[in-house]
Amino acid sequence: MPNNIIVGAQWGDEGKGKIVDFLTERADVVVRSQGGNNAGHTVIARGEKHVLHLMPSGILHPGKLCVIGNGVVLDPVGLLAEIDGLAKRGISITPENLKISSTAHLVMPYHPRQDAAREQGANKIGTTRRGIGPAYGDKIERTGLRLADLRDPAKFAERFAERVNQINPVLEAAGVETIDFEAVCREYLAAGERLLPHAANVATILDEAAKAGKSLLFEGAQGTYLDIDHGTYPFVTSSNTTAGGTITGSGFSMRKIDCITAVAKAYTTRVGEGPFPTEDDAFGDRLHGMGREFGATTGRSRRCGWLDMVLVRYACLINGADELAITNLDGLDGLESLRICTAYELDGNRIDHPPATIDEWARLTPIYEDLPGWSDDLTGARDVADLPANARAYLRRMEELAETKVAWIGVGPDREQTIRA
Repeated sequence: MPNNIIVGAQWGDEGKGKIVDFLTERADVVVRSQGGNNAGHTVIARGEKHVLHLMPSGILHPGKLCVIGNGVVLDPVGLLAEIDGLAKRGISITPENLKISSTAHLVMPYHPRQDAAREQGANKIGTTRRGIGPAYGDKIERTGLRLADLRDPAKFAERFAERVNQINPVLEAAGVETIDFEAVCREYLAAGERLLPHAANVATILDEAAKAGKSLLFEGAQGTYLDIDHGTYPFVTSSNTTAGGTITGSGFSMRKIDCITAVAKAYTTRVGEGPFPTEDDAFGDRLHGMGREFGATTGRSRRCGWLDMVLVRYACLINGADELAITNLDGLDGLESLRICTAYELDGNRIDHPPATIDEWARLTPIYEDLPGWSDDLTGARDVADLPANARAYLRRMEELAETKVAWIGVGPDREQTIRA
């Protein structure tokens, strides 16, 4: 298997965890390179459901090395809870199968409180309130604390005290609970004792693995349109969720990447605030009634709409996608007619790419193309030939519009319900 990057081609929740989990069988190393525990990857393996937040999905496969890169913002207490939860299921995490970048920034307890304070007004973004944005803000302002800082308890306490003295008055003015310095300092230093044995220079580990002929799989979090540069700003996350973020967030050479796989649902969803041109409440009600489309991290019902190929096509372009993985095709079972957005109309003009501003997004009208649906239950399909003709035609139309081949097709949540196209 080549060195492969997996990225989301929509607003996240595309089913990347399932694709990563499936492809991990052919990989030696699985890497998470950006985001925090605001992301949630749901993987169902052998009938058991796992929801992973910071842990790479490869941890569900024995014998794989999992790596958390420097581009991740790390909640150490949350990661330990995840490690302990996996241990209860018989999945052991050791310094041999999990490496964490020493330079990964820490999500501190004041970050979620800053997040919550910012979300109180009318201009809320719709974040998970996990403190991811404020943590990345401290990173950019060069005031952040990193995993390696926990190696020196006295110096960590000194720097943490300085930040608490700066932030507590702001939290108090916002009516938000302030930070108990002593309690948090003890908690984080205790977390450090457990996590520091995993700390490493991951760039050298990844380079050595590649030189040894091992295959690397890079697991993207969120999706292209939550990217801080390329997404529907300001309704975005605070990291680069596109393929470029994989490189800067891991220290791995872009010249050693062989394949980029963009993952898209067979329809479109998003969580939180922000523009969504093809949103359709009736379609969403149908999916929610089927028990589908609830967030892995928050449990919030996702907003749902028809497939927007303007988004998928542009995501393939800016990520340099070599192939598409289409998930949740079975979510369209039983519909007589399907809609695909092929372009937008903006102020009387046709455009074939996302606009730049929120005001322009609000003025978009989707241009649709209608295709016939199917009545079959796709969940038992294990080969492309098992799919009805209309489902195959739908996938071909996606390939044409994205100018990218479909390589993988998901017809259910389980690992086994994945078809090689």
